[in-house]
Amino acid sequence: MTTLKVGDKAPNFEAKDNQGITRKLGDYAGKKLVVFFYPKASTPGCTAEACNLRDNYHTFQAQGYEILGVSADSAKRQQNFIDKYDLPFPLLADEDHAVINAFGVWGPKKFMGREYDGIHRTTFVIDENGVLEDVILKVKTKDHTAQIL
Repeated sequence: MTTLKVGDKAPNFEAKDNQGITRKLGDYAGKKLVVFFYPKASTPGCTAEACNLRDNYHTFQAQGYEILGVSADSAKRQQNFIDKYDLPFPLLADEDHAVINAFGVWGPKKFMGREYDGIHRTTFVIDENGVLEDVILKVKTKDHTAQIL
């Protein structure tokens, strides 16, 4: 699990998104940013979470927030996820785990009695100065917006 906490500086990340555009923390200087990490594109929980953020995207924008999703999926899989669910925000294709590891969200997980390493569903809310405003460890996929705003 992540060791990052409210008040910490957000890790300076850089990765390509679903369209091959390099995104980095510096791109969002002076803006508020929601970075949500999810295990796998187009799976039920991840779809519910992304669609909840999509359905409330106008509210995030009205309050000055940008949204960025991150998983270890390929750019093609991320683009398919965006196309299928009409997601209005970019998704980072962090196949080498650079961003995932920088935020400390990779580690042992348990599912149906099986242990494996994977992405812990975690959301970071970053203020205009690059400081963590919130770290959400227990994400409610169907009502995630309410946890953030």
